[in-house]
Amino acid sequence: MGWSEIVQDAGGVVPVATLRVAGITRHVVNRAVERNELVRVRRGWLALPDADPMLVAAAKTGVVLTCMTQAHRLGLWVLSDGSTHVAARPHAGHVAVRARVHWEEPAIPRPPGLLADPVENVLAIVARCQPRDTALAVWNSALQSGQTDLAMLRRLPLSRESRSLLDEATPFADSGLETMVVPRLRWLKLSLRRQIWIAGHRVDLLIGDWLVLQIDGGHHVGAQRTQDIEHDAKLLLLGFHVIRVGYVQIVERWSEVQDTIMRAIAQGLHLAH
Repeated sequence: MGWSEIVQDAGGVVPVATLRVAGITRHVVNRAVERNELVRVRRGWLALPDADPMLVAAAKTGVVLTCMTQAHRLGLWVLSDGSTHVAARPHAGHVAVRARVHWEEPAIPRPPGLLADPVENVLAIVARCQPRDTALAVWNSALQSGQTDLAMLRRLPLSRESRSLLDEATPFADSGLETMVVPRLRWLKLSLRRQIWIAGHRVDLLIGDWLVLQIDGGHHVGAQRTQDIEHDAKLLLLGFHVIRVGYVQIVERWSEVQDTIMRAIAQGLHLAH
């Protein structure tokens, strides 16, 4: 295998030592740099000219992408907190990077040259970094996408926060917003049934017997929006009461959503007729 394939397989950024182990000589590396086929990131690191800037930055500063930053890179549902999250080895000293640095030992050891955490490390750090409902949404997204499973996670040396999430995490949650809502309503001590079929379609949450909460993500537009309106009408004709909310309401205006739900419950709209 040539140096190009090795660097590509490593994500476009690689330690020089990796190439040496593969038998790539210093002369070959220097020629590639002279021809601008490789870029020296810092001492001991090389990258392709079009390599992922985040991986290049991680190599430059000696950190590992993790937590919400790496969760986003893995395609998981995330609620951005405006920070770049990186990991550094305990006792690594000062890290010259504008980011939120996580110092704890990873659940899965990081080999030399690793620039981005595997999903299990990401989840373990998310559990300690983020509010519980946000962390649970990320965990459920990882399980739903098949990037890990509960059996694997249970075998890892996880923190108390992670162990607590294991008891609640599920691969069957439909969205991150839905995952955030249910824990916020458990104090009601009412039946909260997720993703059940009524009138030919799933409803996001049935509170009690007759109160439906529908949670719209970014895909609820166009034809999807028309289907939602038609389904709402069918639910109303069957006697259900429908509350429909969106991303901004769940994330930024939860108190208003909760107030609406409380008023509906106070009127008995969740009770069987």
